[in-house]
Amino acid sequence: MICSSIQVITFGLNALRGRKQIRKGVWGGAWNSSNAQEFMEYTVSMNYPIDSWEFGNTLSNPKLYLLLAKQGTSFMCAKRYISNYAHSLGNELSGSGIGASVGAEQYGKDLVALQKIVNQLYENSSKPLVLAPGGFYDKQWFAMLLDVSGPNVVRGMTHHIYNLGAGNDPHVANRILDPQHLSRVSDTFRDLQLTIQRHGPWSAPWVGEAGGAYNSGSRTVSNTFLDSFWYLDQLGQSAKYDTKVYCRQTLIGGNYGLLDTDTYVPNPDYYSALLWHRLMGNGVLSIDFGGTSYLRAYAHCGKQKGGIALLLINLSQNMGSMVTVRNDLNVGLAQGQGITRDSSFVHGLKRTVSWVGSKASDGLEKREEYHLTAEDGNRFARTMLLNGVPLELTEDGDIPPMYPVQVSASSPIYVAPLSIAFVVFPDFEADAC
Repeated sequence: MICSSIQVITFGLNALRGRKQIRKGVWGGAWNSSNAQEFMEYTVSMNYPIDSWEFGNTLSNPKLYLLLAKQGTSFMCAKRYISNYAHSLGNELSGSGIGASVGAEQYGKDLVALQKIVNQLYENSSKPLVLAPGGFYDKQWFAMLLDVSGPNVVRGMTHHIYNLGAGNDPHVANRILDPQHLSRVSDTFRDLQLTIQRHGPWSAPWVGEAGGAYNSGSRTVSNTFLDSFWYLDQLGQSAKYDTKVYCRQTLIGGNYGLLDTDTYVPNPDYYSALLWHRLMGNGVLSIDFGGTSYLRAYAHCGKQKGGIALLLINLSQNMGSMVTVRNDLNVGLAQGQGITRDSSFVHGLKRTVSWVGSKASDGLEKREEYHLTAEDGNRFARTMLLNGVPLELTEDGDIPPMYPVQVSASSPIYVAPLSIAFVVFPDFEADAC
């Protein structure tokens, strides 16, 4: 049963059904759509509100994507398996594939066939989106897929990201705190955005699956406080490049689940995602600063109270950062162009971000700060602290209140070593917001 608070549902369809293996790892032939069509017809007959159908990322295991909440420029979603069919070949079929691959030309033709089914079944109602391919980004393969399928077929290009390596890799924790390693994923976001602009401007980039470390995540890292550093950083990076949907692997399941697999108690990443959802609005603001690379900064228009919201991530384990706010110029929207076409700038000295805005401060404005740290200073802690208070379910099993601290808007922001801070300036007037 799906709880009533979940409003948007995406199903993944088996894109390998009916094909024949040509050689090791390569499959060919047309897709057999009969099983998928029967399932789609059933959802129509039951009046189930399906947002989109993803063609790919499955052989024997249908998956359900629960698009939980709109996050900045994108939806946040979590994925879970909805069946226990025996696992067979790999899931991701794009490029060279994982376990199996299908050529982009045939894949594109099959997407046209899927779109025809959607048009027929939803002739007199709102049509769900068609998504593809649910695999790892390959520039040439993705470009050909858009060229072959043609206009207004693939409305979301779904790709997977596991930039931390295998879950059993002993270096996962070190990669999370390496700013150069975290920044490499921006190349994928940038390249996919350009591919879509050149070959399929009717489409949009989606992160269809991201869990940090693959193979169910890291047993010692993925369900701890430390995991939120790559997660929030990647949300910030993806939004800069106009990613419309970001699906976390998983809601429940594996070490990287947002909820504990046995108890369903939220892991630290759940609370990080919740704060992002509540505070970071739709508009993504351009930001550039010359401070230490261990201080990561992202800015959006505020979501609930207007103004702007700032996300600060301090990867350093021994050095805090002072962030000074200054009102000088207007802040403009990045408008999905990433760092290559900033419409405004933010500058500062080492370990200092100087913010800019249009409203002069009279010294009375307040800002709201949400500081996330680890319990007992242990980066592998399963409990996260918000402004020093443990984030734990209430006696009734509800999410605890998440109160900010009120601070003078003109005072410097201190971001402690190995901590994360959301800072909301409700009175900040950015013209773009």
